Amino acid sequence: MIKNKPYDPEVKGYRASSNFLLDIAPLVLTAMILMVQFFVFKDFTPHIPLACGILITAVFMAARGRSWEGMESRFLRVIRVGLPAIIILMGVGMLVGAWIIAGTVPTILYYGFDIFSPSSFLVSVCIICAVISIATGTSWGTIGTVGLAMMGIGTGLGLPPELTGGAIVSGAFFGDKMSPLSDTTNLTPASAGIDLWDHIKGLLPTTLPATIIALGLYAWIGAGYSSDSVDMSSIQQMQQTLADNYTISLWTLLPAVVVVGAAVMKFPAIPTVLIGVFVASVIAFFLQGVGVHDIFVVLQDGFVSETGIEVVDQLLTKGGVMSMTWVVTLTIFALAFVGSLEHYGTLKAIMVKLNKIIKTRFGLVGSTYGVVLGVGTIIGDVYTTLVLPGRLLKDKYQQMGFKRTTLTRSIEDCGTLLSPLIPWNMGGSFVAATLGAATLTYAPYAFVCWISPLIGLVWLVLNKFIPREEPKKVEAMENLLHPDAR
Repeated sequence: MIKNKPYDPEVKGYRASSNFLLDIAPLVLTAMILMVQFFVFKDFTPHIPLACGILITAVFMAARGRSWEGMESRFLRVIRVGLPAIIILMGVGMLVGAWIIAGTVPTILYYGFDIFSPSSFLVSVCIICAVISIATGTSWGTIGTVGLAMMGIGTGLGLPPELTGGAIVSGAFFGDKMSPLSDTTNLTPASAGIDLWDHIKGLLPTTLPATIIALGLYAWIGAGYSSDSVDMSSIQQMQQTLADNYTISLWTLLPAVVVVGAAVMKFPAIPTVLIGVFVASVIAFFLQGVGVHDIFVVLQDGFVSETGIEVVDQLLTKGGVMSMTWVVTLTIFALAFVGSLEHYGTLKAIMVKLNKIIKTRFGLVGSTYGVVLGVGTIIGDVYTTLVLPGRLLKDKYQQMGFKRTTLTRSIEDCGTLLSPLIPWNMGGSFVAATLGAATLTYAPYAFVCWISPLIGLVWLVLNKFIPREEPKKVEAMENLLHPDAR
């Protein structure tokens, strides 16, 4: 039995444990297991290490004389917070498949390829990857399809792979951050308890300027590359293949228009996704000649492209509910782990330390940056990186009179956008393995990813785009410090 005062939330006036190291031990040990998984086993699937983390936390709970039932109740409540995001993820799987068979994604690609030239290639790649990522809600899917094709085209145009990789990452993760269909964009506001559309609106002050600056830099760099002696046959071949296999029409863009329109009108995310699936399915039936049963199969299992052109088949073989299984299960494990840490007292112990330095907006936002970067660097799991800081700091923002949109923006800036720049993070390892470029070589050219958090710091210094509200004494903070008091 651990010889220190057990954490008993029923004891009035209970304060932090006398042993901070024991309070954070489950988090530290889980991080160590994750590091073994990533660096020793070279396996970047964090599901089982997170499951081990839940078990480790339960052992420490038992050592403090507390039951499994209480911890289970707590992490199930936290999983409940993420259920809307999980349902949206499964809907996005259907949406991607529907948009492929409707011709929406092929049409976007077909017209997007028309703007290629060596001088404009980096700008074009960034924009195309952003559009595809916004439309599908997945940076990884964009990088694994369009991004992979763009790497080959960039090489043919004579551009260094690190430049092309940086432009791909900038566009893909911009779209991931701003898309109402993205898992990270839904999970982050859910963990902090705010509306999805308020969160997306709050992202604009850092993301939009960063993207404009990045496009300017790509245009400046691209001006040094000439169109002489460039073989555009690979692009033309892809366009011809798309035209041969799909009806390319402006009508096929209707599902994207509907989703964007619903977003502008601030429809709830789940109906928005389902409407997009329905409209795309109708177009697939009437315009592309896809049968009803085939549509159902694609929505469930995804689409398999068989054009005979490898690059096109890689681009368009995806989608379906089942394609989201990896992400959905990881989200559940991450939420359960964070809920276990909450119940054990790890987040309370960290919050007690942070309260000593969080006195001003600088301490508040600076602590947010520090916590997100710390979790993202140490644990390397992007979902825990998004969920844990939101759960930890959401009530502190309310107590100090700041809207939590600044919290969620900071989490996305330092979590979603910086994940592909950290070699051992899930994002960085995936991009490097997919594009065949080392993380530290393309990272300096992924301008959107690192300029966005820097702009956030500029707004912090200038006290701009840091919205205020009436300070509140938040009962939820007491629930964090004493999670079973009710």
